[in-house]
Amino acid sequence: MFDFSGQIAVISGATRGIGKSIAEAFLYSGARIVGIYHTNKAAAEQFLAENKQFSPQIDIQPVDVADYSQVEKFYRYLEDKYQNFHILVNNAGIRRDAVLGMMKESDWKAVIEVNLSGAYHMCKFAVRNFMNQQYGRIINITSPSGKFGFAGQANYAASKAGLVAMTRSLSKEVATRGITANCVSPGFIDTEFIQDLSEERRRAYREEIPLKRFGTAREVAQAVLFLASKEASYITGATLEVTGGL
Repeated sequence: MFDFSGQIAVISGATRGIGKSIAEAFLYSGARIVGIYHTNKAAAEQFLAENKQFSPQIDIQPVDVADYSQVEKFYRYLEDKYQNFHILVNNAGIRRDAVLGMMKESDWKAVIEVNLSGAYHMCKFAVRNFMNQQYGRIINITSPSGKFGFAGQANYAASKAGLVAMTRSLSKEVATRGITANCVSPGFIDTEFIQDLSEERRRAYREEIPLKRFGTAREVAQAVLFLASKEASYITGATLEVTGGL
């Protein structure tokens, strides 16, 4: 549906789940992708093997987005090799669920550092590059948890609500430079991210969804492609929900 020929998309969490579908959607639409993963090298190698027909368009790099110095080093590499890029998708995220009264401090900090601080790190350096070329698309992957505050996810909900607020502020700061910043909010998407849920909880969550099913990663990817396209040039500071009606 969209043509991204000649464009470069940077995608965090690009080798599994929703991020993998986003990366593949960009590849099929003609883009070159620079995909980031953290420690799962096996998943990165599997992604490369499954998409070997696109190998000239793929660059996979190990980066901990929660580590400011690693992100800064990654952007030096990016600018040295490609000079400019056009799209940033902040998809990297983790969950460490527990009721707040029993939540480990380390689990609180880890989720905030990856989900929120990681997006800040990635956005900060991307904006500097985008300002030079007077163009850029930023899409941050948030969650309905930030809106509804699901029980047992205080850390995750806080990180995702913060991401929406950060994106709104950022969109106003960069609007005059041809840069848009938006969120996509996937609901219950049938990926490994929710595989640890019991069947009972999965049934209960499905019953809450008006469409009565979990979404697919491909459905999320198409929403990301739309916001990353030139056709979405008048949309900024928005959150596009892909939730089945939650």
